[in-house]
Amino acid sequence: MPYPPPPRALPGPRRRTLLASAAGAALLAGCSAGPADPDGGTGGSPSLAERARARAARDSEDLVARYDAVLAAHPAVERLVAPLRAEAVRHMEAFGGGASAPSSSPSSSPSATPSPSASTSPSASVRAVPADQRDALTELAAAERTLADERAKALLGLPGELARLLASVAAAGAAHAFLLTEGAR
Repeated sequence: MPYPPPPRALPGPRRRTLLASAAGAALLAGCSAGPADPDGGTGGSPSLAERARARAARDSEDLVARYDAVLAAHPAVERLVAPLRAEAVRHMEAFGGGASAPSSSPSSSPSATPSPSASTSPSASVRAVPADQRDALTELAAAERTLADERAKALLGLPGELARLLASVAAAGAAHAFLLTEGAR
């Protein structure tokens, strides 16, 4: 038995076409921030990338303060520690930090005494440096290793350029930890 002929089609779009178009328009409108909202809809709060960059800069500032404390307590390790400290300063600057960092540092002068402002800065939350040179280097290596691990974990949710920067700084931190550990032997 043959099928009955379809009823006469009404002119204009069909219901399915209208529903699909409306759903597509809602999807597109919901996925993009308008020009009036340049921060991606975060309501004025800093973006994830900005917060991660600021935290990385603070962490690098704290690490530089640790290097300064070790250099002040153990001037004999300047040959090993000063180049690593200089790299930590470059990392801090790459993340946009360094505005509160002291201008005269052990890496820019031959003496190993940090400027007085380094000990009074709010980011200089450094524990006391061990009296033994080996223990001080081991503690500094542990700080580098811990920070490198934290940075490696944090880069997973970040945008491309910042993730690459954080990954390379984490790798450099791991290398610093290795060099400090070898220097402590």
